[in-house]
Amino acid sequence: MKTPARLEPLVIDGLVDSVLRQLMSGKEATVYVVRCGNDIRCAKVYKEANKRGFHTAVDYTEGRKIKNSRQARAMAKRSRYGRQEQEAAWQSAEVDALRRLAAAGVRVPTPYNFHEGVLLMELVADADGEPAPRLNDLSLSEEDALAYHATLIRQVVRMLCAGIVHGDLSEYNVLVDGGGPVIIDLPQAVDAAANSNAKRMLGRDVDNLADYFGQFAPQLLTTRYGDEIWALYEAGALHPDSVLTGRFEDATDDVNLDEVIQVIEAADAEHAERLARQQAAEAVDDWTADT
Repeated sequence: MKTPARLEPLVIDGLVDSVLRQLMSGKEATVYVVRCGNDIRCAKVYKEANKRGFHTAVDYTEGRKIKNSRQARAMAKRSRYGRQEQEAAWQSAEVDALRRLAAAGVRVPTPYNFHEGVLLMELVADADGEPAPRLNDLSLSEEDALAYHATLIRQVVRMLCAGIVHGDLSEYNVLVDGGGPVIIDLPQAVDAAANSNAKRMLGRDVDNLADYFGQFAPQLLTTRYGDEIWALYEAGALHPDSVLTGRFEDATDDVNLDEVIQVIEAADAEHAERLARQQAAEAVDDWTADT
């Protein structure tokens, strides 16, 4: 096929020999299958900010490290330079996340290069060398659904142990090769410790998995892995091999009725005393006026 304009710099610089075909086009990027020497890889070309599906990017970028104060000021002012830097930071976030997660043992595509806004990475393939299907393209048995769900929950835990929440995890962002699920699409990944939205996003990621796999294994619909995982994380007790049950009880404090009654009675007594002082003062004022 004809080389897309965004991939021409990679061809010129010798990082890509030829573009074989377009693999997919999503809300944030278009992915191409490319040849790099003897290897077949993916080239992910990020779409411009006004063409992406993430219109609330601020929820995802909160807490991300910024190179220097000049960059931070420019981003805050939304200057042309600031917008360019913000876009570059959004795109490079996926590379950083993939590297951190691969080091943590999470099944993600291997990143090879990031050049001119294009991410070169591993082509996740099936046994025949063809691009692996997305999870939502598969019809699962109950047994497979339970197995894949358990694997992905364990991957979510590993991600959180590495300080990362995917932020958009669903059946559309998981490929399945011969080794099982592979998590993809991470430019919106958030810093679990620095982003105030991390707990909500983790819960949504886990709920998305339960909703999807629950079609094949309904017992998953009542699980509460997200709450359980986050509680362990907040307590500093989460590790890659943490035993999970999928059950979680909301914390409830026992109400001491005697203490409640005492507080009410004290408030009533204070109000009565304040009312008595007010009436006494008014009586003195009336007496003074009469004399």
